[in-house]
Amino acid sequence: MNNVVVLNIVRFLSLGLAQILIFNNMSLGSYINPSVYVLFIILLPARINGSLLLIVSFMAGLTMDYFTNSMGLHASVCVAIAFMRPSIISLFFRNYEFVSNEEVAPFSVGWQGFIKFSIVVVLLHQVLMFYLEVMSLNNFFFTLSKSLLSSAVTLIIIVIVMLIFGKRRRRI
Repeated sequence: MNNVVVLNIVRFLSLGLAQILIFNNMSLGSYINPSVYVLFIILLPARINGSLLLIVSFMAGLTMDYFTNSMGLHASVCVAIAFMRPSIISLFFRNYEFVSNEEVAPFSVGWQGFIKFSIVVVLLHQVLMFYLEVMSLNNFFFTLSKSLLSSAVTLIIIVIVMLIFGKRRRRI
C-alpha cells in the first residue's frame, strides 16, 4: 500500500471521527451544521480515477449516514460532489498541471486557489444537503440561509484544520 492510500485512510478516519464525535454534537443552533468531513473529498488527489472517486465518496457518505441515521443523504450528496469535482478542478485550475497523486491543497495550488475551490465544493455540498433533507422549496430562504451559515462555519474550520495540519511546502 503506498503512502497516498495510507494518508487518505488516516485522513478519512480522522475527519470522520471528528465529524461524528465533535461536530455532530456541537450545539450551534438550528442553523449551523458544519460538515468538516467534506475536506476528505476536497483533498483527494486531483487526478484520481473517476470511478474510484465516486466509490470512495460514496463510502465516505455512507459512513456518515450510518452514524447519523440519515438514510443515504450524505452518500447521495457526496456522490454528487464527487461527480462535479473534476469539472470544478478544471474550471479553477485550468492552467495548473497536477502531477500524479497531487492534492488540491494550499501547499500545491496556493491558498487563494484552495479557498476558492473549497468555497464552491462546500457550498454545493451544504446546499444539496439541506435541500435534499427538506425535499421542498417551501422554506427556500430559511434553507438557503442555513446552507450559507453552515458553509461559512465549515470553511472556517477547514482553513483552521489546514493551517494546523497542512503541509508547509509549496511545489516548485
